[in-house]
Amino acid sequence: MTRTFHVMAKPTGAICNLDCQYCFFLTKEELYPGSDFRMHDDVLRAYLGQLLAAHSQADEVVVAWQGGEPTLMGRPFFERVLELEAELAVPGQRVLNTMQTNATLLDDDWARFLADHDVLVGVSIDGPRELHDAYRVDKGGKPTFDRVMQGLDHLKERGVEWNALTTVNAANAGHGTEVYRFLRDDLGAAFIQLIPIVEREGEAVSDRTVSGADYGRFLVDVFEDWVRADVGDVFVQMFDTTLAHWMGMHQTGMCVHARTCGTAMALEHNGDVYSCDHFVEPTYLLGNITEGRTLLELVGSDAQVAFGRDKLTSLPTYCLDCDVRFACNGGCPKDRFITTPDGEAGLNYLCEGYRAFFAHVDEPMRVMADHVRNGGDAGAVMDWYSRADAQRTRNGPCSCGNGRKWKHCHGARAYADGDSAAAFPGMALDGRD
Repeated sequence: MTRTFHVMAKPTGAICNLDCQYCFFLTKEELYPGSDFRMHDDVLRAYLGQLLAAHSQADEVVVAWQGGEPTLMGRPFFERVLELEAELAVPGQRVLNTMQTNATLLDDDWARFLADHDVLVGVSIDGPRELHDAYRVDKGGKPTFDRVMQGLDHLKERGVEWNALTTVNAANAGHGTEVYRFLRDDLGAAFIQLIPIVEREGEAVSDRTVSGADYGRFLVDVFEDWVRADVGDVFVQMFDTTLAHWMGMHQTGMCVHARTCGTAMALEHNGDVYSCDHFVEPTYLLGNITEGRTLLELVGSDAQVAFGRDKLTSLPTYCLDCDVRFACNGGCPKDRFITTPDGEAGLNYLCEGYRAFFAHVDEPMRVMADHVRNGGDAGAVMDWYSRADAQRTRNGPCSCGNGRKWKHCHGARAYADGDSAAAFPGMALDGRD
């Protein structure tokens, strides 16, 4: 059997040097009492050997390291990773290592190592200082922003390819434009992932959780900035996935919005494999890679196939009849815990935000998709927006739909230089207040 799949490997399990208040990984420590939470060589060899063998026909295989905090393993562990990859890779097979890190432990030696071996690094950063430090604190409750910036500076100085992973939570949800501009302008991020924080506490959600409405507003605010100037230069994972759906590609991009799932498993430090990183629970334990069943066998197991299929078959009627179902596909099953307007269970907690965002971007997505289908560039949508913006009035409503005036919202850039509309030639003026 040949099947492409992805594994999120956690060499330190749930162990991390930070204590981010919304982190769901830390509670997983309870699954392995007494463990040293370090991936040992037998597990590492089994993992890499099985992953590379399963993708023997692929030109490139991604080995993704997460946590906890993977840098706690130290560089010798990752030097061993490279040795094993060289030994176990199929001839001609390129191995790409990626690492998701909080960046607080990165120094110049780490950055040199990552640069020398072309490791793609994801840095967790939730926005400017006050927004980042709202929840991303260390074990003593102290802020981490400065340490993250220092680690990121080391990566930049060594030319390490990196991207930003930003959670959308109760603290930064009302600051979509500010967060995006910080990532783009201050940090120079060219690849951005936006991950909503949804934490259940019994029948309710935590006070750190972003509401559906606020998540939708955040996405719209970011989109309205991105679509005017950054298409083709800044890649926002949510927008790339959305465009793919408008082009009819429903199993690409983020698993959250794919029709089915089940091809992205989580590997714990001891070799245990779970159906998904958000379902690291005994019910979803598929097996252990050192005990006879390989990764390929586990991803193709009846339990995992059913897990992936259930994402589609468990949708409530409200979702099946929704105009944006083709793009949303019900979102992640972990967040399907509220009821539909007619009382049916299984609606995604973020439904209101998804519906608002997908409806808002429908027309520009159609523009981009048409250009791409005809052999053009999705960036042509920026000219389309520019022509529309040239006809807006200063005191008219902003195109993002939040009720603010254009000149005080996404049109503010047009007036950044004095009180000029030079950024959009021909822009109508309807008063100066």
